[in-house]
Amino acid sequence: MSALRAFAAFAEKGSVQAAGAGLNVSHAAISQQIRNLEAHLGVPLLDRAGRSAVLTVEGRRLADALLDGFTTIAERVEELSMQEGGRPLHVATTPQFASNWLVHRLPAFRAKHPEIDIMIDPNPALTDPRPGGIDLCIRYGDGNWPGLEAQELVHTPIAVVAAPELIGDRKVESALDLADLPWLQELGTSEASLWLEENGVAEGATKGGMIHLPGNLLQHAARNAQGVAVSTRIWVEDDLAAGRLVQLFEGAFEKGYHVVSNPAALRPAAKAFRAWVLRQARSER
Repeated sequence: MSALRAFAAFAEKGSVQAAGAGLNVSHAAISQQIRNLEAHLGVPLLDRAGRSAVLTVEGRRLADALLDGFTTIAERVEELSMQEGGRPLHVATTPQFASNWLVHRLPAFRAKHPEIDIMIDPNPALTDPRPGGIDLCIRYGDGNWPGLEAQELVHTPIAVVAAPELIGDRKVESALDLADLPWLQELGTSEASLWLEENGVAEGATKGGMIHLPGNLLQHAARNAQGVAVSTRIWVEDDLAAGRLVQLFEGAFEKGYHVVSNPAALRPAAKAFRAWVLRQARSER
């Protein structure tokens, strides 16, 4: 390919000196590449009898094909670059992170990067960043997602909470003491079900049933005594401090929210957003 490119540059520029300058190599390198190509094809591409080398008939046929091909390649690359550059930055995140943390901080990013269009996708499903699709994800977990890069934004454990009037004066020592109450679970997730199962309450054994609702309504329903909720502690700290909710159990401290990227598919807009969101999180710790 390098020999073909050197020959195409000669055909376009008319001399080995100009071809070398165009490709940022020496004219001797251009001459050697063309000789290698002639040896490989077994036909002369240049007539060197005169003071300046000129294309042979075979050389002209090859040059026409190459110049047409390289021009088409360059046009397609430019089209794809413009298409990708015009695609909005696609950030997938959990609904609770979007409503409680991200959305009201976005004006700061927009002020720095008004040229970047953003699409926030509040989806509880576990999605992967990939070329041509989702650029970045914000996930809750331990940061270990094989094949992806994860950088922590907010460190926070899981908390099981409820309104004081829902709990009343009952003594709560285990998950079984809450099995007769309704439970709140974010649509598209199984956090509450998994927590109950991990703590000795079999699936479907809650007498109060399971209420499924969007993540941005979970805390509102919990405050209004509609059920026991499993949330990350950071989102309920104000409610706990104000007495609107009480914490019944707390999970391990090794998890948090992370910005997750695919190192093979990070556009400039995604790099700018990732750097900004990391600075925001660090400044508030």
